[in-house]
Amino acid sequence: MTIALPPGADRIELMQTFIRIVQAGSLSAAAQQMGTSQPTVSRRLQALERTLGIKLLQRSTHVMKLTEDGERCFSHAKALLDDWRTMEDDLRGTADTPRGTLRVLAPHAFGQNQLIPPLMDYLRRYLDVSVEWMLHDRRPDFIAEGIDCAIQVGAVQDPSVVAIRLAEVPRIVLASPQLMAGRRMPQHAQDLKDLPWLALSTFYQRDVTLTYQHSGETSTFPINPRLATDSLYALRSATLAGLGACISSAWIVDADLRTGDLLHLVPTWQAAPLPVYLVYPHARFYPARLRLFLEGMREAMPGLAGMRGVGS
Repeated sequence: MTIALPPGADRIELMQTFIRIVQAGSLSAAAQQMGTSQPTVSRRLQALERTLGIKLLQRSTHVMKLTEDGERCFSHAKALLDDWRTMEDDLRGTADTPRGTLRVLAPHAFGQNQLIPPLMDYLRRYLDVSVEWMLHDRRPDFIAEGIDCAIQVGAVQDPSVVAIRLAEVPRIVLASPQLMAGRRMPQHAQDLKDLPWLALSTFYQRDVTLTYQHSGETSTFPINPRLATDSLYALRSATLAGLGACISSAWIVDADLRTGDLLHLVPTWQAAPLPVYLVYPHARFYPARLRLFLEGMREAMPGLAGMRGVGS
């Protein structure tokens, strides 16, 4: 049976609007992102629901969520539009021409510091591409959020994604000169246990494990942190203020070490380095804007200050 569409309606346009509503989280946000009005977005959603004969979204004053049919429709619509874009690129001969919008999720501190230079290089090189650069210290839901790829610091637990290990972030023990004033400089990891401590709650909270770089010997001791935070910047500020010792990613304190505002304690002992991954969902087709971004980050990442290549 052929279902008649409302006058002026286009199936591709209706599905694109539906996908954008789900990714944006609301009709108003979708309208803003698409450069149109909320009533237009609402009419397209209603047209798609009438065309399919199903309810796609459940909406209340504060909550919008997919129905069971809506979840299936979203999955099918994403796959169908990916195939459509593949066909367009193939027929137009533009599969290797980067254009459009790339949506990237990156860790908050890392994404506003270390990753800006390679991001700028990418944007200068590919003038027809724009980037939505989202900074959050969380794991993405690629499909629901419409994210193309993520840069992740730390282990990747999701077996359903592609994860390419690019580099490692060395982690070192730090303290301010004022904290160490009048104290004997530690020579062994165990000499650190009596210092006041700060914790980066995303990676360590109640104990510290360090490895001796020459032999692989490990040393673990408990800590009772005076401050625990999920922000590298807050951790650095508290350490500079002399509140306690900490374990920090080397890149964020590079300048502080060179000026002497922070001291690198027991430099032959380090915490386990954090791996840095490029993560993206499996797909039959990857647009040029994504493929070229991945290539650029793979080249740039090991050479960033405070980073090191895998296995180096």
